[in-house]
Order: sequence, then structure tokens, then C-alpha cells
Amino acid sequence: MAGVARMLAAVGCALLAAAAMVAGGVGALEPSGWVRAHATFYGGADASGTMGGACGYGNLYAQGYGTRTAALSTALFNDGLACGQCYKLVCDRKTDRTWCKPGVSVTITATNFCPPNWDLPSDNGGWCNPPRPHFDMAQPAWEKIGIYRGGIIPVIYQRVPCTKKGGVRFTINGHDYFQLVLLTNVGAAGSIKAMDVKGSKSADWMAMAHNWGAQWHSLAYLTGQGLSFRVTITDGQTLVFPNVVRPGWRFGQTFASNLQFK
Repeated sequence: MAGVARMLAAVGCALLAAAAMVAGGVGALEPSGWVRAHATFYGGADASGTMGGACGYGNLYAQGYGTRTAALSTALFNDGLACGQCYKLVCDRKTDRTWCKPGVSVTITATNFCPPNWDLPSDNGGWCNPPRPHFDMAQPAWEKIGIYRGGIIPVIYQRVPCTKKGGVRFTINGHDYFQLVLLTNVGAAGSIKAMDVKGSKSADWMAMAHNWGAQWHSLAYLTGQGLSFRVTITDGQTLVFPNVVRPGWRFGQTFASNLQFK
């Protein structure tokens, strides 16, 4: 309780500090205090309705994200470049004591997009309309901090490093001359800034382009070659995953590395 109270008391100063850091170009994972937003929920009590989504993760249970997930509003989603980021949320009891659970927090991973609803005002149903920061959370995650009947709660949030078990995973989809690579289980910043690929028949790295969600693509002919990836996440860390995809691979396969961002 005391810890949450201190966080709430610090929100005003934190908002000013966050603005200064953005202006100074400080990375997203530098301490930036707590920011105000709101949160709703979707997907049902078992979160089955959250599967799929605009990040491309598919079955969130199978991918290890479980029920601690959320869809982000336009202000946070950044055209999919925020996929995989982790946020810690606390219900703001200073704003609404009725529907907030005291003394608890929840950490979620961004796995989906909450689109605007231009038919409704931003303060009455159009919760994900720009420029509002908003989290449409999987119901089990939301109920960790809010009381079901409330429906929508005020929150304070902070982006935090993602903690993952095992290495980064690469799923290869697409077809010849178009490799669409989905990255999952990305630790630390969680989201991807840049990505390169190198086939086993080449000595040169080739830049990949962001496609949608957590997926990046290459237009080279790499079918059947062993593949290495060079990945830079949004906190600036870069890792090389040498020969993580074995020669003779097929579209639709997933390859787990033994490397992880810290």
C-alpha cells in the first residue's frame, strides 16, 4: 500500500521528467516515472478472445505471453513498432477509489492494437482515439488491478524491461523472394528497432524492412539457405544470431535461439 501511494504521489513530477527525457532523446527504458492513462478489458474471462491480433503473435498461450497482455491505442502502438513492449500498470486510486484494487500492480506485454472509434467521443466510448494513451487489457490481467463492474479504470503506467525465459524465437513465413519473419519471446526492450539477415551463401548482411506488427521481411531469394539474423531492439542493444535457421528449412517453421537480450 505504502509503495503504491508513493508512486501515485510522484506522478506529477514524473510527467514533467518524462517530457524532458523525450525532448532530450533519452531511450524509452530510462527511468521516466509514471504516466496517466485509462484501461478497459476484452477477450473474456479466459482471454481466449485476445488470440491473434495486430502484432501477429497468433496463439498467445503457445507463444508464452499468456493472459498478461494488452492492445495499445494509436498513441502507444506506433504502427506496430511497440509490439512486444512491457508495461507495469497500477490502478489510480487517487482518481477513482471505487473500482481500483489497492496495493497491486500488473505487468503486461503489448500484443494487439486498439483502433480508434470515431463515432464516439474520446471521453465516452472512444477510449482508444488519438491522442489518448489507453490499454485494452486481457480481462484476467485487468482484473488483477480493477473491479469487474467498473468497466474502465484510471491507471498510471511505466514501460519496463521484459523478462523472458529461453532465447529469442524466429518464425519464417512467406514464399520465395519474400521471407516474413516473426520475432517472439524478445526480452529487455521487447520491441524491434532494426533487423538484418544473411544467407549461408552470402558474406553480406541485408537490411530487412518492418512489415506489420512484430514481423519483418526480406525480398531476397534465401529459400533453403541457413539464415543468420542481426537484431537491434529499441533500447539500442544488438545481438547476432548466427545460423539460427538451419539449411533446408520450410515456411511456417519456428526456430528458437539460445541468445536473449538482457
